[in-house]
Amino acid sequence: MKYTEISEKSREELEKMLKEKKMELFELKLKLKTMQLTNPNEIRACRKDIARIKTAISAQKNA
Repeated sequence: MKYTEISEKSREELEKMLKEKKMELFELKLKLKTMQLTNPNEIRACRKDIARIKTAISAQKNA
């Protein structure tokens, strides 16, 4: 997911996406603890997506 895709969305959509990504991160961490996660790099990608979404939200607040 690229920042340009995220920045075009409305604030409500961003809040919804953020909630979904946080839930996805929780599930990935749970799978990691139970040894069911095959690719641990998915956690890193999810965290970066969360950071991009938070950046877009703060940019909209300041604009």
